[in-house]
Order: sequence, then structure tokens, then C-alpha cells
Amino acid sequence: MMKFNNQYVNREISWLWFNERVLQESADKKVPLIERLRFLGIFSNNLDEFFKVRYATVKRIVEAGKTGKSVLGGEKAKDLLEEITKIVIDQQTKSLAILKQIEDELEKQNIFIIKETELKESQKSFVKTYFLQNISPQLMTIILNDLTRFPTLKDTAAYLAVRMLIKNELGKKEKRYALIEIPKGIDRFVVLPQEGEKNYIIILDDVIRYCLDNIFTMFDYESISAHMIKITRDAELDMDNDLSKSFIEKISTSVEHRKISDPVRFVYDKRIGKDTLAFLKEKMNIEDTDSVIPGGRYHNRRDYMGFPSLGRQDLLYDKIKPLPVKGLSVEGSILEDISKKDYLQYTPYHTFSYIIKFLREAALDPKVKTIKITVYRLANDSQVAACLINAVKNGKQVTVQIELQARFDEQANIEYAEQLQAEGVRLIFGVPGLKVHSKICLIEREEPEGVKRYGFISTGNFNESTARIYTDYTLFTAHDAILKELNKVFDFFETTYKINKYKHLIVSPHYTKSTFAKLIDNEIANAIVGKEAYIKIKMNSFTSYKMVDKLYEASRAGVKIQLIIRGICCLVPGVKGMSENIEAISIVDKFLEHTRLFVFANEGNPKVYISSADWMTRNLDYRVEVGCPIYDQDIKEELMDTFEICWSDNLKARVFSEKQDNAYRKIKGPESRSQFATYDYYLKKLKE
Repeated sequence: MMKFNNQYVNREISWLWFNERVLQESADKKVPLIERLRFLGIFSNNLDEFFKVRYATVKRIVEAGKTGKSVLGGEKAKDLLEEITKIVIDQQTKSLAILKQIEDELEKQNIFIIKETELKESQKSFVKTYFLQNISPQLMTIILNDLTRFPTLKDTAAYLAVRMLIKNELGKKEKRYALIEIPKGIDRFVVLPQEGEKNYIIILDDVIRYCLDNIFTMFDYESISAHMIKITRDAELDMDNDLSKSFIEKISTSVEHRKISDPVRFVYDKRIGKDTLAFLKEKMNIEDTDSVIPGGRYHNRRDYMGFPSLGRQDLLYDKIKPLPVKGLSVEGSILEDISKKDYLQYTPYHTFSYIIKFLREAALDPKVKTIKITVYRLANDSQVAACLINAVKNGKQVTVQIELQARFDEQANIEYAEQLQAEGVRLIFGVPGLKVHSKICLIEREEPEGVKRYGFISTGNFNESTARIYTDYTLFTAHDAILKELNKVFDFFETTYKINKYKHLIVSPHYTKSTFAKLIDNEIANAIVGKEAYIKIKMNSFTSYKMVDKLYEASRAGVKIQLIIRGICCLVPGVKGMSENIEAISIVDKFLEHTRLFVFANEGNPKVYISSADWMTRNLDYRVEVGCPIYDQDIKEELMDTFEICWSDNLKARVFSEKQDNAYRKIKGPESRSQFATYDYYLKKLKE
């Protein structure tokens, strides 16, 4: 059961229970088998990032000698670390049981994941050859006994801890320890030659185990064993205050320092010898405040996200073909279409191509003079970046605000920044003390009646890779009042002391919290006098206690509130006298729900907004975020329709409640799986 002190759920515990919902997907037998394995990988990857960031933050509070109660929802930091470790150990145990179930099901499908002890004679020579040709040249092996200083372990790597029992020159037995780093540049899953209809896979770790003789041939050992270990390091960036360094240099230095930052979690194979475990913990200075977690034979199970498909499409989700936006052509002039009316792109149901088309047309159109855009996360091979470089080559003035502190994408963004700058793109590196998380683009075009603006505002990153799996809204518009205010946001990046006023946009850090509070107050006032009053919100996470309190106030006034929160939710719904008019659900399914949508009844004329911001303290107070009103009536109705489709989900929706048990939602009516129903909704719109 999730802990809360009357009115708030602790955010770290809530996050762990979000990850439990991901784990539920891996256990769901209605999910295709290989997809279930990949959900296990997502669960593991999420957990790695949690320890690098959230657990590390709580650990810092403990080490500073503070309780942290004011920022941890009433929990003491030391107690919270213990509770996290307990929950994670329980979840890891569940995940191992689920993995065993999946492997049993795979065997029924003639897919066998075998260990090194299960190799057939016909497979042994293949494995030996594969090891010598592909693995051995990349192996990093370290003998530990004689080292005065223990090697620095990478938090992105997994290691085999090797124990050898050998006879020394005096004939006495002694233990030798070694570490083998599992190479990252090789597929974790080695597909063996098919035998009839049977497919065999051996994990890279077991190939190494099978070839230990080849690695340690110079040691005359009596016995040898190898067990997996890994550590997770604190991923917070400690910024250098050296004024002589550029911002890029400071970020680069911080990213490098992350590689040797303090460990916060140590995971090991629970079958490892006690002597080996004790040796490692002593040498690595594992502390009581570190999370020490016994696990299974294999770590870095995030690699299951890349489990080979083996040509078995029947064990995968059916691929959907992204749809066109009705009335918006990718062949004609997209700017001409947008000049007439607003359009909404909803990926992955709609193709991401419209963003690329918009930028490509702007890059080539002689009448376009300037392009301004914010960048948070780009694809590895980004067409967005290519379009911006193309625009510079065509004489456009291109300004890119690139966020160098985008978590875990810092190095990629540094490289893109250097590439864009080398091509003549004008770069802005954000606002001191604030991350720029807004997703906006603005172009200016010379037309007969003067300069006309076009732009788009999104809830997600301009990343064609993640657009295939993240759900996000993007509004294309030529609404002059909105776009003039968008230009003010770009001005703020360069003149940070000037606080602009906005009539249309909702902009953090100055106005998001206060504007939404006013919108909630309006619903409260209407509810008190008996008018229709409701609030419908869809977000990734909800952790701001001030906004939680505001919704509690609205609930007590009689405002009906529906929340769809994918991840963390610090609000406790359905409590009499506090939140009885609030219902909250979470949807975890094939796609990652990433949209932010806000709907207020407003006396029968709903106010509808999309935004880059969740209701988290960081988004409201410490980031530049942009929320945009929807004025086009058709798009308004479309957004409200998509909310209702999600709200009607009774297959993949889980209910937030006082029990906090991730129970699947049960409501009357035909079965509805919202992500599939949303695709059908847009398919139907094309035929109307």
C-alpha cells in the first residue's frame, strides 16, 4: 500500500507504483509475448533512472543531515530510503517471476533462451567462434587482488564478478577475484543457428561464462564462478562556477564528472558467494545509505527493450500506419493551409511528417526570413536539425534555443549545439537558473500585407524517433496574437530580466501556477452558485502540493474533476470531505501517454489548453514552459473527444484510490482500449 500523510502521496513512492504499472504490462497475457519482455526492459530502465536521480536526491538530503520532510510530503528522508529499498526488492522479485513465466511461454513458441550449461554439441563451436571473433577483442578484464585502488565502475555497464580458487606456490589454496565488463557494443542477445522450427538465444553474459577458460587460461584454478553485479551512480549535475568557462564547457565537465559520482545502488546476483560479496562491498565502500539489492542472474535487463523479434510478428504489436491530418496536405504548401485555419497533429496516430514539412518549406521559401525554435531532445539522426541547417544555407536567420541540461541527453545536445553553431545557426543556451522545456517554433514570412507569422506549439519533443511511441499534441497556427506572444517568449530567452505579460499563452515560471489557479477559482465560483462546473486534466505527473490543495478546494466546492495521470500522482482522490469529487486514473499501454491537456467548463463555453508543463514544482517554478489556448472550435471538440475516449478506457486504465493498489478500472459498457479507440476515431474522421 502506498503511504500518504492524510492528503499527499509521497512522490518517490508514487513513482515506484507507476513503474509497477509498467511491470503489470509485462505480466499481462493479453500483451504480445515479445512485447511483454520489452516492458520488462522498460521497467528496468525506468528503475535505473529513478536511482540515478530521485533516490540520489533523497540520499543527498540524508547525507546533509536533514530530514527533508518539507519537500518529501511529510516523510523523513532516511525512512524513505529504507522504504524505497523494500519496495524495489519486492518489485525485483516479481519481475524475476514474470521473466520466468515469459521464458516458459516463449518455449511453447519454440523460442529457447539457454544458459551456457545447456549448449548442445552442435552449438558449442558456434559460441566459441562468436566469442573469439566478436567478444574477446572488446573484453575489459581486471584482476582485483593486487590493486591498491579499486577500479571505477561505470553506472551504465554490467560486470561479471569472477572468483577463482587456486593453489599458490606453497600449495595453499587462495582466492582470486576479477571483474569482466560486459561489452556494450555487442547485442546482448546472441541468436544461435536455427534448428528446424526451434530458435535458440543465449545471453552475452553466458557466452562469456562459457569461455572463462579462454580468458583465464594463465591461472591454474580448481574452480571458477562468475556472477553479475552493477552499480548506479548519482546523475545530478554539479555545475562549475568558474566564470572563465563557457556554458557548454561547464555542462561537458559536469557530464564527465557524472561518470565518477557517488554510487547510490548496488545490485548483485543473489547466488553470489558471501565471501565475494563481502570483498566487493568492502573494496567499493558500499555505505548503509546505499540501496543494496539482491537480484537475478542477469542485470541491465533494460536490454530486453531490444529483444530480437526473430521474424515473429505474431508475438509483437501490430504496427499502425500513421494517419494524415484531415485537410492538411504534406504535398502542397503547408503554410498556405495554416494561413486559413489551425490544425492539430496528434502523434503517433498522425504522422510526424507535418513538422518536418513545415520546417523544410520554411527553409526553402524565399519569403521566409527568420526561424526560431526550442530544442529539448532530438533524434539521433535528426531531420529537424537537417532542416534548420538547410535554412541557414538558404540565407534564413535561424535561432535555436537548445537545452543543454536535458536529463541524460546532455552530451547529445552538446554535439548538436556544436554542429548547428558550425553551420551558422544562432544558438541561445537558455536562461540562468531555468531549464527551457517549452516546445515552440515561430517563423516570419514577408507577404504583400506585411510580415506574417506562422508557428507550432507542442506538448512533446521535436523528435521523429520518440514520436512513433509518445502521444503528443502539436498545434499549427497562424493566429497573430498567439504568435506575437510566442515571440515574447523568445525575447525572454535573451532578455531574462524582462518579464512579459501574456493575454493568451500560459508561460512558466511567471504565470502558469497563477493562471491555472484563476481558472480553478472560476470553476469554484460557478459551482457555489449551482452552475455546471468541471475540470478535466491529462498530464504525465502531478506533484505540486499547491495545485493539489487547489483541486481539493475545488472538490469541496462541488467541482467535478477528472484526472488522467500517467505517472506520479501526489493527490489522493475520493476521500470524503477532501477529494470526494475527484476521480483519477492512469493509462499504461502500447504507447507512452505524454500529452498535457486542460479543460475547464467555463459556464458551457469550455476553455481548452495544451501545454508542455505538468503540474510539478519544477515545471511551474523552475522551467520555461508554454501552454496554449485552443480557439478553433473543431479542434476544441477533437481534444475533448480524445479525453473522453481515454476516460472511457476499461482495459488499460488503473484507478488511483486510497488503497493505491493499481487496480484495473471496472466500468460498465463495452470493452474500450483507448489507444486503439483513438486511432479508430481519427480513421473515421478521415472518412467523414
